[in-house]
Amino acid sequence: MVNGERIGSPGYYSMAGHDGIMPASIPETYDDIAPAMYDAKARLEFLDREGIDAQILYPNVGGFGNGYFLRLGDRELVAQCVRAYNDFLTDWCSADPARLIPITALPFWDLDLAISEMERCIDMGHRAINFCNQPQDYGMPALAHTHWDPIWARAQEAGIAVNFHVGGGSMGTQFEDTAGMGWMTNFAKVSSLIFMDNMRCMADLIFGGVCHRFPELKLVSVESGAGWIPSALETFDWQWLNGGPRVEHPEYDLLPSEYFRRQLYGCFWFEQQSALDTVARYPDNILFETDYPHPTCQHPGPMTPAQRPRDYAEKLFAGVADDVTEKVLWGNAAKVYGL
Repeated sequence: MVNGERIGSPGYYSMAGHDGIMPASIPETYDDIAPAMYDAKARLEFLDREGIDAQILYPNVGGFGNGYFLRLGDRELVAQCVRAYNDFLTDWCSADPARLIPITALPFWDLDLAISEMERCIDMGHRAINFCNQPQDYGMPALAHTHWDPIWARAQEAGIAVNFHVGGGSMGTQFEDTAGMGWMTNFAKVSSLIFMDNMRCMADLIFGGVCHRFPELKLVSVESGAGWIPSALETFDWQWLNGGPRVEHPEYDLLPSEYFRRQLYGCFWFEQQSALDTVARYPDNILFETDYPHPTCQHPGPMTPAQRPRDYAEKLFAGVADDVTEKVLWGNAAKVYGL
């Protein structure tokens, strides 16, 4: 709660091992969720048990694109809350900065504030920024607009990655069951389709020339799956060659798939053959995530098909070459985040 406004609830983000069905049943209080979901020492013990070396930590309180903070109204209060969150995350990760990796919640709605907060958090040890994938939902220029170039330029100069978490825009009315299919059924549908939000995000970054203008900038699509990436890139390449980019932008020197291969990354945590197909095509661009402790994470409860991360990875990569397995399970992430 901030100034009388509810901006989050721990249960929605912390469902690992819960014996209820999202969204009808969620943990109500901190007493109903495992300490590893909010206590750094307990998280490190959990990582040890699961055989996980390090974890990249994304913001929930401000929403996956940080736009929830804007609901607080007064911009100075909003700025103070963003700083307070980033300070909290820095303190939390100090339990072991080599294993708990903080990602800055960026106040994208104010360029000067965003850049100053980025620089402040880099000085505190943050390895990347989290950016809204659909800033136009908040009355700001679209992601492809050159308005955002100062942020991309500073991130490229600092050598930090820009991350776009699925669901980072405004979810609007998507979770309203206007078709009468059932509240939980509609929730599952929307949870599936928001992957495509990051397909649009990736298209904005490539077609909008962000990759061309900032060739050393690393851009990561987070919690959005990876199986769709080869199909999307084949489509992007076709339309690129079949349409107008070559005419309007002769300076673009690569195909979309080539821009992707140079500087974009995707993540997955539950897909089967589609993930393997993507890894086979783009072994240097795919990262494994556990998604812990989100509702879809690889940490099984009574009502989920999830497996533990180690079990899932061992089965999925059983027939994959060791060097590729190492890239996807840790090498690519170490490169992106400077670990």
